[in-house]
Amino acid sequence: GRLVGAVRARLHLRPGGDVWDIGRLMVAPDLQGRGFGRTLLARIETHAPPSATGFELFTGSGSLRNQTMYKRAGYRLRGEIEPGVVVLTKAR
Repeated sequence: GRLVGAVRARLHLRPGGDVWDIGRLMVAPDLQGRGFGRTLLARIETHAPPSATGFELFTGSGSLRNQTMYKRAGYRLRGEIEPGVVVLTKAR
């Protein structure tokens, strides 16, 4: 009866290939570090429609733990898109 994690995604139609935009990935603080985030990320990627040629997500520039998890999952840091926010991408 407790929400311990969540993630959402939506398809962005773009010339040259649609992008599966992953966001709001979160895990309850007392359960972080147990692989729930990695599992949610992997599961949401499997739900991308066939037209999605890549994945994209945003996180805080100071969220080094999150960035490390995303990099281990194959995402590449693309840079800061606005103060305090970085974008990471991954080809499908």
